[in-house]
Amino acid sequence: MPQFTAAFVLPRNRFSFFNCFIKVGVYMIVGFWFAIGLLIMSNLFMNFAWFGHLKLNSDPGIVKTIFISWGIALFEYILMIPAVRIACNHVTVAQLKIIQEAISLSVFVPFSILFLKENFKWDYVWACCCILMALFFILRSKFTGA
Repeated sequence: MPQFTAAFVLPRNRFSFFNCFIKVGVYMIVGFWFAIGLLIMSNLFMNFAWFGHLKLNSDPGIVKTIFISWGIALFEYILMIPAVRIACNHVTVAQLKIIQEAISLSVFVPFSILFLKENFKWDYVWACCCILMALFFILRSKFTGA
């Protein structure tokens, strides 16, 4: 759980007490979306690390390609680890995993079409609908209290 001691001060008047809750609420919302942004950026690095070498015009060899991919993946982990730590303050690990998979596919499909020059398929849209339904089911308790 995050530490909110800096946000909770003794109220000087009746309105400052409510300001404490506003600060905490804003922190929670900003923290969650910051984590989502970090996950999106880490997925960009992940896709380049995993698939970027497929578009290289020259073949540097498998060992060199592996080390280059590991170097790119380092930046993925530099972004992903803080994102996971921040996001776990806002959602459960199961919810975070489904969110991460949705982000992964949301980043990969444009990456494959724009960078790898794969053809668009309507199956991508149907798969996206399934992922959105998974997000709905895993996160509905957060919004409905069910």
